[in-house]
Amino acid sequence: MKTIGLLGGMSWESTVTYYKIINETVTSHMGGLHSAQILMYSVDFAQMEALQSAGDWEQAADILSEAAQKLEAAGAGCLVICTNTMHKVAPQIQQRIRIPLLHIADVTARELRRQGIRTAALLGTKYTMTQDFYTKKLQEAGIRVLLPEADHIPLINDIIFQELCAGILSPSSRETFLRVIESLIRQGAEGVILGCTEIGLLIRQEDLPIPVLDTAELHAKAAALWAIAD
Repeated sequence: MKTIGLLGGMSWESTVTYYKIINETVTSHMGGLHSAQILMYSVDFAQMEALQSAGDWEQAADILSEAAQKLEAAGAGCLVICTNTMHKVAPQIQQRIRIPLLHIADVTARELRRQGIRTAALLGTKYTMTQDFYTKKLQEAGIRVLLPEADHIPLINDIIFQELCAGILSPSSRETFLRVIESLIRQGAEGVILGCTEIGLLIRQEDLPIPVLDTAELHAKAAALWAIAD
């Protein structure tokens, strides 16, 4: 079994999901008492969020790159960034390490293509929805991306940072997300990408009539399968 390097803490709520799913996947494939070999570096999310808000992506990349280098030096065979938003600096991080970085958008695009979904709604932080570091990868894979209306974007972003990242699961916020998604379904969305690793804490497949792609779950399973592959 190969060792997975997790770069987490953004937020720790969703990093818990990664740890759980990776181990569940390894156990289900290998049986018995098998669990995953994992190294984790968990950052202070308050510091990262402040850099995001300030637009200081260079400093954020430096901090995460240093953490990634420590994981590599400790024996990690691949790097998994446990958040969608910070994949904005994935290229800078990959340049500073020798081990592969398992990109969450690549994993998501493969699953969309596997399910035959060509038009997908994308929900996430304002950075993920309005900047091209994520949507570009999906579009390059032949996926048409539908985004919420402009006035819905700050609302979704606020729910993510003020509630989900703090472990607050509000029924009214769930209804807000569902209304936004339903409007995107009317525009032609064949599936919905939960493009923030915390949204899966709030929205489930049973809530919607179209496929729900929980990026944290997909990413974690892909990491586990990498670890146990021959």
